[in-house]
Amino acid sequence: MAAAPATRSRSAALCRQLLLTLTILTFACDACKKVTLPVSSKLDAEKFIGRVNLKECFNSANLIYSSDPDFQILEDGSIYTTHTILLSSEKRNFTILLSNTENQEEKKIPVLLEHQTKVLKQSHSKEKVLKRAKRRWAPIPCSMVENCLGPFPLFLQQVQSDAAQNYTIHYSIRGPGVDLEPKGLFHINKYTGNLYCNGSVDREQYESFQIVAEANTPDGYSADNPLPLLIKIEDENDNSPIFTEEVYIFTVAENSRVGSIVGQVYATDKDEPDTLHTRLRYSILQQWPASPTLFSMHPTTGVITTTLSQLDRELIDKYQLKIKVQDMDGQYFGLQTTASCIIHIEDVNDNLPTFTRASYVTSVEENTVDVEILRVSVEDKDLINTSNWRANYTILKGNENGNFKIVTDPQTNEGVLCVVKPLNYEERKQLILQIGVVNEAPYTKEASSRTAMSVTTVTVNVEDQDEGPECSPPVQTVRIKENVPVQTKANGYKAYDPETRSSSGIRYKKISDPKGWVTVDENTGSITTFRSLDREAESINNGIYNVTILASDEDGRTCMGTLGIILEDVNDNGPLITKQTVIICKTVMSSAEIVAFDPDDLVNGPPFSFNLESVSDSDTQRMWRLRKINDTAARLFYENDPPFGPYTVPIRVTDKHGLSNITPLNVIVCDCVTEDDCTFRVDPRTGGGEVKLGKWAILAILLGIALLFCILFTLVCGAVGAAKKPKAFPEDLAQQNLIVSNTEAPGDDKMYSINGFTTHTVGSSGHGISGTMGSGVKIGGRETLEMVKGGQQTLGSCQRGGHHHTMELCQGGGQHTLDSCRGGHVEVDHCRGGHVEGDHCRGRHMEGDSCRGRHVEVDDCRYAYSEWRTFTQPRLCEKVQLCDQDNGHQHAQDYVLTYNYEGKGSVAGSVGCCSERQEEDGLEFLDHLEPKFRTLAEACIKK
Repeated sequence: MAAAPATRSRSAALCRQLLLTLTILTFACDACKKVTLPVSSKLDAEKFIGRVNLKECFNSANLIYSSDPDFQILEDGSIYTTHTILLSSEKRNFTILLSNTENQEEKKIPVLLEHQTKVLKQSHSKEKVLKRAKRRWAPIPCSMVENCLGPFPLFLQQVQSDAAQNYTIHYSIRGPGVDLEPKGLFHINKYTGNLYCNGSVDREQYESFQIVAEANTPDGYSADNPLPLLIKIEDENDNSPIFTEEVYIFTVAENSRVGSIVGQVYATDKDEPDTLHTRLRYSILQQWPASPTLFSMHPTTGVITTTLSQLDRELIDKYQLKIKVQDMDGQYFGLQTTASCIIHIEDVNDNLPTFTRASYVTSVEENTVDVEILRVSVEDKDLINTSNWRANYTILKGNENGNFKIVTDPQTNEGVLCVVKPLNYEERKQLILQIGVVNEAPYTKEASSRTAMSVTTVTVNVEDQDEGPECSPPVQTVRIKENVPVQTKANGYKAYDPETRSSSGIRYKKISDPKGWVTVDENTGSITTFRSLDREAESINNGIYNVTILASDEDGRTCMGTLGIILEDVNDNGPLITKQTVIICKTVMSSAEIVAFDPDDLVNGPPFSFNLESVSDSDTQRMWRLRKINDTAARLFYENDPPFGPYTVPIRVTDKHGLSNITPLNVIVCDCVTEDDCTFRVDPRTGGGEVKLGKWAILAILLGIALLFCILFTLVCGAVGAAKKPKAFPEDLAQQNLIVSNTEAPGDDKMYSINGFTTHTVGSSGHGISGTMGSGVKIGGRETLEMVKGGQQTLGSCQRGGHHHTMELCQGGGQHTLDSCRGGHVEVDHCRGGHVEGDHCRGRHMEGDSCRGRHVEVDDCRYAYSEWRTFTQPRLCEKVQLCDQDNGHQHAQDYVLTYNYEGKGSVAGSVGCCSERQEEDGLEFLDHLEPKFRTLAEACIKK
């Protein structure tokens, strides 16, 4: 029993604790975390103070404003001052209000502004805080409310200078409101520095005044620098917001969805921006018609939207709204203005056109066209003369033959039914049409195909007319065999009366008979042959002969038809060869193809048989042979190699019923490649035509002629150049052609002088020219001659084909040496026609006349260069050393001077030791040559 009270007390304590928790949570939901921001004592206008996280407190807020008009709150939580603020105390509090106008939920964020000096003392208590020194001027931030009622003059503030403690100071002001427009608005007490306003000011006209205060001594001395002083006019909510238009006109489509934008209204307020005086709220005061409420307006943006999807233009096509705008964020004490808004409902195709009648009956006479027989009407509730109202009519059934069409009358929107193709009473006396209708614009509402189109039925009765004869069918046929006897009768063309379906009383007349083959009976329309009918005649297509007939009744009404006479074929034509001249190009083929044709019908035509027809005194069977290819063609072969020319080959072609024809086939055996080559020739081998050259053949002939002229021109130029060359016997012909030679038999071995430069010849008669040396060396069983003429030194070596060997001298230290003797360079290109050069290495280059190359013809070059060098080197080196010296071992004059002309007839030749002999004579040694060489010399002189 004692435990029960204890349990009840614990339960009560728990309940109190839960209630306290709920109270704390409720308070936490209504209020957000307090924000503290450090600031300086003076805050300039539009200065950034700090930023508050609004989303963390109230994420769905659509209205944000401050409880203190001195501060402005932006959507991102930034806090700015609206004008210059001087903190009189160390702290200042205001609240940021957050609200959701849709669910009327509100939250608050307390904001505390602390003077920065105190914050520094708290965070840096041990550090010395710097204090601003007192200014000599003491301007107090000054402001006044616009439209102030006085009393005037109204004291604003006192301006003081520290110099007033020691001097007599006179104060003065200048600037706008003093000596500038608006003049005389402000004045200052000259002795006390008290600043006064003399009248009220409209902030919308003057937001502030920037005046300049001066402190001067009585003698005009400036005690302090001029002090700019700002007098700010504080705003008063003295201007109502004004709509940009007195009447707004918008349009919205009927059946629009909920939330569709109708339009947006705008208003302006001349009061100070970004304050409660200019924070506007829009609302709808009244709607006509009042019920149901179809529109709403966003309070801050002024956007009008639909609240229901029941807009129906066919019921109400226009709505009118009275709208209001109010400042002070819509608070009851704010100023407000109203305007009107007219909303027109735009038509859409939400009503289908419907026929006024479910069925129609009309009639039309037969054989009439392009006539209106009926008008059908529809009803449509959509806007008249729009695509939602205009109708499109369609014939759904009953117009399979295309007799009718229906169009829309643009004025009445009716459907006009017309006949465009004549009707026949005898064929159909009544037609039933099904007509449907839709609008030009597509239907907007969802509908099945069964209900999306209105349908009506039209019954058309065809009225009978008294018609003339009817030619039906317009083309009739009759069969007649060709070649029937004249005056053969056959059925003709038949016309009839459409009412009685009888042909009595109808007259017939022939209008067209191209060949005049038939006559027409006037009463019955039957035909009689007037001439023999030929199926194979010209202008007969597919064996049908057409005759045009005119039928008329007793009233003169007529119709026209065509009688097609089908000519049945008779086998009266034998097969013929279509191409009676063939060409056989003998070089490329041995046969020609022949094709036969039978003008008769296929039943009297192929297969054909081909045979050679024998003729007396003819060898056709011996020369030609036929081989069948198919039912209508065969191939003709020649035999026994007939000569070129034309031939006539008679060929009999027989159809399958035995009727035949003999065709003399002209065969041309031609020497050609294609048949076109043989068409225009006159050669008896081809038997025909005239010569015709192609463009390529003409071009080839012209090119050949041009090439021939080029060859002739080259030959003529060569002959003229050869004729101009001198034919004189060259001076050194003996050395070039005769001196260096090989004997055909071994000569006598002779010793040569090493020290002497002149010796006797070997293998010769022993007579020579003074100053001429010939030395013979036997190498490999053959003898080589070396000769020096008049101080000229000629080396016979490996020479062939007109090339020569030269040796160049080297001067150094007053001596002439061969490079081969002093380490010089010797080049030998090749044994056959090579070029040997001696080049100097230590002195200046010199090429002596005696060392000039000679063209020497030699038989061969089988000796080695080393053997030639072994023979010539020691002797030439010894002689060349003395080449430029006389007996006194002095330089010869001709070594460094130009050779002088020494006159004619000098037996000794040039005095130069190395000069070249240039005499034109001196060929007496030719008289003492051996017989074989003498014969060769004579042959050379004759040239």
